Amino acid sequence: MTEDVFRFKTPNPQKCKLYGFREEDGALLYETEILDGQFLLRVEIAGGNVKTSLTDTMTGEPYTLHLVEEAAGAFVGSVREAYTQKLAEIAQRCCDFEIFRAPQTKRLIAHIGKVYGDAPKYLWEKFPDNAAVRRRDNGKWYAAILTAERKKLGVAGEGKAEILDVRMDPAELDVLADGKTYLRGYHMNKKHWATVVLDDTLPDGEVFALLEESYHLAAKEK
Repeated sequence: MTEDVFRFKTPNPQKCKLYGFREEDGALLYETEILDGQFLLRVEIAGGNVKTSLTDTMTGEPYTLHLVEEAAGAFVGSVREAYTQKLAEIAQRCCDFEIFRAPQTKRLIAHIGKVYGDAPKYLWEKFPDNAAVRRRDNGKWYAAILTAERKKLGVAGEGKAEILDVRMDPAELDVLADGKTYLRGYHMNKKHWATVVLDDTLPDGEVFALLEESYHLAAKEK
């Protein structure tokens, strides 16, 4: 539930402090009573991650039924609603909206805007963390910035990764594709597109050079 509320939102320390968070042992903490004082909600933000806990103010015991999907009933429902509403308020007032969070992805998007005057277009309602970048003269894609599970990509690590799909000459792709640093196009034509993970495995200069090549290749498309 917490993950859903804070999806695409990055806590802003300054906004958090203005809202009422305090610093403690390197974390930002906030406590408030909900549901007419029946529960104490504690929100902890550390390293960009959000953790919450509810405590029954009468017994001093932790309360977790609101997190159990199968838990039903009017009381559990009221707790869940009050909890979600408060988190939604915190997410709105204390966070910045960001779809892509990897530092290299942010630098790439800034580079695209500065050099080519373009911005990612979010074309798929069901996949809000995927975007495409098109040439303005012919409408052809020269980049796709996507989010994918590392296991599906076949690269090391757990969880999701932000990736860049670019056009590449097939002969060059045959040489570079090693299944680790350079992958064949993820969800793209595997003969003409390459994929790299935007986790600083490749330096910015190399990523930007790939983008430039892709931009020129897209110009040749009819």
